[in-house]
Amino acid sequence: MSIEKIMQIINSTASDIETIFKFYDAAIVFQKTKFYKHWQGFDRSLIEQEIKESRQYKIVVDGVVVCIFVVTFNDAIIWGERDTAPSVYIHRIVTAPAFRGNNYVKNIIDWAVDYGRKNGKLFVRMDTWGDNQKLIDYYTNCGFTFLGVTEKMNDMNLPKHYDCVSLSLFEIAIKGTTL
Repeated sequence: MSIEKIMQIINSTASDIETIFKFYDAAIVFQKTKFYKHWQGFDRSLIEQEIKESRQYKIVVDGVVVCIFVVTFNDAIIWGERDTAPSVYIHRIVTAPAFRGNNYVKNIIDWAVDYGRKNGKLFVRMDTWGDNQKLIDYYTNCGFTFLGVTEKMNDMNLPKHYDCVSLSLFEIAIKGTTL
């Protein structure tokens, strides 16, 4: 007998802010064990703004928040001229430590493709550090096309972990979307 779990992807709310920061703190600890680069923490006002703009999401399974992520619809600093194509950009995916290994990234990708199709977007896009081969392989195995590596970022409008790093860029073309 199997018990089916109920999974939802829904917007985060202001009441989730402490949970979001706990997830980020746990992610930074984990990143330090896996790679020589890691996030530098995030400003609370950034998270509040993302929530206000309905761009911060959570995956809830049986009433428990298991994963969080953020989307945006423009990312010109990172994507340059490519940013002109209507896209959904996924950022800062974090799975709670107790729920790692459940392939929530694939659920997020499916959600983003569906969201993009319904909202006239042509691509789902992501980035990660340019030299993180493990994540490059993982994202390509999740269906993303690897587009290459950027020049080093140097823009004060980006979070601190982007400072002076190159990024690997990925996208999935959304089939069935027309402008």
